[in-house]
Amino acid sequence: MHRLTAMMLPLLLAIPAVAQDEIADGATDLGSGTASYYGDELAGNRTASGERFDPDDLTAAHRTLAFGSRVRVTNLANGQSVVVRINDRGPFSRGRVIDVSHAAAREIGMDRAGLARVSMTLLDNETELAAADNAAGAAAVGAAD
Repeated sequence: MHRLTAMMLPLLLAIPAVAQDEIADGATDLGSGTASYYGDELAGNRTASGERFDPDDLTAAHRTLAFGSRVRVTNLANGQSVVVRINDRGPFSRGRVIDVSHAAAREIGMDRAGLARVSMTLLDNETELAAADNAAGAAAVGAAD
């Protein structure tokens, strides 16, 4: 038993830090920090991914995540969350971890304050993405009623 433990310990220590933050459902915890949102005056400008910025889309800018990545952003003050797609680089303001679109800011109740303390979770699992899409669809149906 001790021999097995001695052989496994180096392997466990070699697991990358990102993998250690993996949440049970297949998503990855990206930590927390301050979020801000893009102003509507940037509508139509090209993002770093090449697409045009639309403040009504649920998109965001992150310094390092791959374009197309889906991230659940949760406002720590009220527990509201939204799933955004990374399509730009930034934020470039010191102390900020993510810039979200105006639509995403409204979804999590930070559009009036402009800033919010948030946690972020990278959704890299098809089950998580399907659940997020279903939640978004249900919210849209509820808003239409």
